[in-house]
Amino acid sequence: MTELQVEDLTFRVRESRRRKTLEITVDRDGGLFIAAPAGTDPEQIRTFVVEKRGWIYRKLAEKAQRHRPLPRKEYVDGEGFLYLGRSHRLKTVPAAAQAVPLKLDGGRFRIREDVLSDAQRHFIQWYTARANDWLGRQVDAHAQRLGLSPAGVRVQDLGFRWGSCGRGDWLYFHWKTILLPRNIAEYVAVHELIHLHEPHHTPEFWRRLERAMPDYDQRKRWLAEHGIEVEGI
Repeated sequence: MTELQVEDLTFRVRESRRRKTLEITVDRDGGLFIAAPAGTDPEQIRTFVVEKRGWIYRKLAEKAQRHRPLPRKEYVDGEGFLYLGRSHRLKTVPAAAQAVPLKLDGGRFRIREDVLSDAQRHFIQWYTARANDWLGRQVDAHAQRLGLSPAGVRVQDLGFRWGSCGRGDWLYFHWKTILLPRNIAEYVAVHELIHLHEPHHTPEFWRRLERAMPDYDQRKRWLAEHGIEVEGI
């Protein structure tokens, strides 16, 4: 991956032999990326950026507006933690009260007092396990409906991406996807499934996604506007 400076904009350029067109992506943190066919002339990329400059500045302005500071979670009684779009209050319990460090029980997260110093890690492990199960079932159901055959689901920290379709037809998801409302997390799953047909965000990709999920655009907009709100754990 290389860097390209065009006036006041800095891009990271990813080249791929599979790609046939240029595409600009503004990441969730405002990072700028260009996907380009392997061997593309840098001057051709510069011209493409200049043509898209107005769109880029609009996207950066939108990101800046949405990227507001979020309060850090405190692992104390009464703090709320999301799971599939619903907030559940936290309750600390004595070590002898439960066998596992953290669980969701009766609509409340319950965490043992003896693991509070490592609470964030236990939450991430819990979310990762639930995301593997829930997203795996979503992918299986939609793949069967759409006639697709993904290799499987893997959940991990993907940085600023919600999902990715990787080599060998594996689908990768950020563990934070399980914090999103059910219909939005479902959109993320279907979005990545469609990448098995179309690796890039071509017009055909969006047509296929619309056929698979007619209200995808509404869900996509919600994710773009509110996804940042699930960041703070």
